[in-house]
Amino acid sequence: MLITHGLLFLVPFIGYAIWLYLGKKAQTDKKFRDGPIAWLAISGLALVAASFIIMASVGYAPQGSQYRPAQIIDGVFVPGGYEEPNG
Repeated sequence: MLITHGLLFLVPFIGYAIWLYLGKKAQTDKKFRDGPIAWLAISGLALVAASFIIMASVGYAPQGSQYRPAQIIDGVFVPGGYEEPNG
């Protein structure tokens, strides 16, 4: 999870570096250092925050349910999921 969020933070920086390279503006390192580093960091943090919000809203289990992991039963793949407890 740390690697995923680290990569999400770096996406704006990588995109800016590619834009500089493709625009032939990256002749020196000065262009990148004098670039919009603060805006790139803010947009990277926004991407990480958005991913946390999406994970919190999508990845929840129904109340009182139990997770059943994926299995292979008689050569057939049975996907995992949440089930109501037997009782």
